Amino acid sequence: MTPVFLNRVGTAVPAYDIHADFIEFGRGWLPDAHSRALFDRMVEMADITHRYAVLEPGPKPRDTVLDTDHFFVRGAFPGTHARMQRFEHEARALALRAVAALAPDRDRITHLIVASCTGFTAPGLDFQLMQALELRPSIERQIIGFMGCFAAVNALRLARHIVRSEPRAQVLVVNLELCTLHLQEAWELEKMLSFLLFGDGCSAALVSADPTGLELGAFRTAVVPRTDGMITWQIGDTGFLMHLSGQVPGRIRRFLRNEGAAFLAPHTAGDIAHWAVHAGGRSILDAVQHGLQLLPDALAYSRGILRDYGNMSSATLMFVLDRILRDRAPPGEGMAMAFGPGLTVESFRFRPVG
Repeated sequence: MTPVFLNRVGTAVPAYDIHADFIEFGRGWLPDAHSRALFDRMVEMADITHRYAVLEPGPKPRDTVLDTDHFFVRGAFPGTHARMQRFEHEARALALRAVAALAPDRDRITHLIVASCTGFTAPGLDFQLMQALELRPSIERQIIGFMGCFAAVNALRLARHIVRSEPRAQVLVVNLELCTLHLQEAWELEKMLSFLLFGDGCSAALVSADPTGLELGAFRTAVVPRTDGMITWQIGDTGFLMHLSGQVPGRIRRFLRNEGAAFLAPHTAGDIAHWAVHAGGRSILDAVQHGLQLLPDALAYSRGILRDYGNMSSATLMFVLDRILRDRAPPGEGMAMAFGPGLTVESFRFRPVG
């Protein structure tokens, strides 16, 4: 069977670091000192320093308007149509920046896979990229949509299948997420995680049979029993509506503690030299660390991406893999893992090569 490799990754984020502005915008709407103190504690525990958005922060004070375009105004948040128009306007440019960072040989690209769960248009981003990159109109295009944070694994799995069946294939994989477009006007503390976690970002990756980068190994999927309502992502009248239960980290930790040996077999956690875990939040990373009893620095790459970019949904894992590639990680077994609606656990093995 043809070995398949993630050759390299290019990444891009919007120009505006909006983390502090989002926090100020949300904090200013809390009704009392006790709520603000709890929110401040949540901010501190999030371990995030930067998040980027396509929205330019507006002037202070930020008690009513978040951004210069007045996209998010208290009492008048936009509907889904306006959010999708903004997605269509912004997505192409950010994706092209990620592809430029990747710098692929466009004449060799045979397949294009685009994954996103934060926006839909038709013709879609795949079509727009085909035209902007001047790829052949006959190029095979696939969209992986609305699968949530683990969609990067699905996209790489599909790319691997393509290369194994067509060894000369060169697959361009793009993960584009504009999470901040789906900010909701919901000011209960438990619903304000979007103010603390989510940012915008895009990755572009090349997958082929060329033996450079990370060799992609076995892919595996599992569903944590009785958790299908714990992460949901639905299209509403005011954008896409996320429900993220506070029970998710605990269920992940328990699943990995009880099923981790079978999930990692034939290896053990101690055999894994490189971990690339979706940086969904500090509590998610802590759950993986404790559930598998990993060493304190095992998830350093994932924690670094969380700190520097926040949770960019499906693009996040690709940012982690990019850092591993840039660090020229030594040979050894690697494990990538991501979580999303279901509650589904997606994973694959990888191994750095010369």
